[in-house]
Amino acid sequence: MPSALILIANGTEEMEFTITYDTLVRAGVKTVSAYVAEYPSTDVGGDRSPVVAKCSRGMKILPDMLFDLSSCGPDVYDLIVIPGGAQGAETMSKHPSVQEVIKRYIERNKLVAMICAGSLAAKTAGLARQPLTSHPSVKAQLDHDFDYLEDPVVVSDNLITSRGPGTAFPFALTLVELLIGSEKRAEIRAPMVFPSNTPF
Repeated sequence: MPSALILIANGTEEMEFTITYDTLVRAGVKTVSAYVAEYPSTDVGGDRSPVVAKCSRGMKILPDMLFDLSSCGPDVYDLIVIPGGAQGAETMSKHPSVQEVIKRYIERNKLVAMICAGSLAAKTAGLARQPLTSHPSVKAQLDHDFDYLEDPVVVSDNLITSRGPGTAFPFALTLVELLIGSEKRAEIRAPMVFPSNTPF
């Protein structure tokens, strides 16, 4: 069974987190969420229950565990997802252990997915120049270091990026297709009942 880790922090964008999480679960992906505390922090993982993440619009989500480099690596999961939301994305992109885990997933040819301001982590992790997208509000911080595109979803080898809450569904469905295949994408998409002219 494919597995995915979705990071969450205070200020994470709710739609980008929940739509991605829900879509992956519908596809049969073992999906786990991990709370990233602001750095530096005393939250280093272990057996302690994670705190509740207060998201960008006030929704409170209880993550499955605290983020810890030793238990969140590419030896455990096939995909890591970094959602946006300005505050949450800043916390994740500036966290040294998040930067390191991204590098490890890339090196192991595992999938790394970023949406909205979450794409800033591609820069702070020092990823190679390649096609990428993000929320327009952070374009200026990325377009000098990457081949910036404005497509809803951009796939560059094992890096997948997307633009914002409105592209969360095609983003999540693309992750399903990359993990399991186009048939599974079509299978779970149909019961979601998108309008007939939906372009993804």
